[in-house]
Amino acid sequence: MSSNGAYITSACVIRDHAVIRNGSTVFESKDTDLPGFLRSLYDRYSGQYPKFHKMDLLSKLGWAATEILLQDMPMDMYAPEETGVVLANTSSSLDTDERYYETVSEIASPALFVYTLPNIVIGEISIRHGFKGENAFFIDDHFDIEFITGYVRQLLETGAINACICGWVEQYHAGYEAALFLVEKNSRGMALPFTAGEVEKLYR
Repeated sequence: MSSNGAYITSACVIRDHAVIRNGSTVFESKDTDLPGFLRSLYDRYSGQYPKFHKMDLLSKLGWAATEILLQDMPMDMYAPEETGVVLANTSSSLDTDERYYETVSEIASPALFVYTLPNIVIGEISIRHGFKGENAFFIDDHFDIEFITGYVRQLLETGAINACICGWVEQYHAGYEAALFLVEKNSRGMALPFTAGEVEKLYR
């Protein structure tokens, strides 16, 4: 299938306590739990951003994956409205929902309640980078690459956005996986054709 003038310019996959960026493993940390692993990503790839420590695990995962995705890929050539974020997962915000519910019998936690919608991860990413373009969060039982690439391609073709961070951010209890792709009309970075086949190769 044609890329229709859109390119994958950066890719980041996080699973099994390892980070794969643009097809190469760039970081591994096997000796910690998920919160500790995410903290290690923050320490390695981000500057000072105190709000990170207040986020739920799903938001931390998506936020950290975006930090790595955008390493050496400045986005300041785009107006805020030109960059979109389109994500999906299978567990929604269920992990945080359960932890919030546990607090309700005593004093409900506002800090947890904030994160009882899965699209809050998009909000955290957008606040960090100043993105104000089209965004959507889909719930599916698997990473439907054909659907996500088709949806993002339509946004690019209609001129709604000129760049998009898209992919999969899943976290439930100790299980997690993130696979994010920076897609642009401009050819830079990896400059692979934006097709479901190319996304599949990078994801696997």
